[in-house]
Amino acid sequence: MDDQDWMKQALELAQQGAQAGEVPVGAVLVREGEVLGQGFNQPILSHDPTAHAEIVALRAASRAQQNYRLPGSTLYVTLEPCTMCFGALVHARVSRLVYAAREPRAGVCVSQLQLPSVDFYNHKLLVEGGVLEADSAQLLKAFFASRRGR
Repeated sequence: MDDQDWMKQALELAQQGAQAGEVPVGAVLVREGEVLGQGFNQPILSHDPTAHAEIVALRAASRAQQNYRLPGSTLYVTLEPCTMCFGALVHARVSRLVYAAREPRAGVCVSQLQLPSVDFYNHKLLVEGGVLEADSAQLLKAFFASRRGR
């Protein structure tokens, strides 16, 4: 499978989140072709402000691997991560981040802080954006349009 295939899985998870009334963001953590963990946004469902899709996927992977470090892994997420999620990726030693749509207000890879390029972290990860960007952006636009329509 390639980046687009994995992102399609993340988009399916995002759709599950939307159906549950959560902001539609999905994430899949993969290493050597194997899914280590996955999730969708669920802070409302779980009563947990940290339950972003990336964190849910990292927690599932860490439990399954019995290790809080996940070197050699790639996280596919449908929206550019926030500060909290990017920090968690650094601490987990994720090797690569692939995201779909930019998050102009709170995204920290390119939209606001450009955290992948700072030199004070003790771990660097490769970052690529824009994979199935239009699909993710459309899902988000439709979700928020339906909420405004209520």
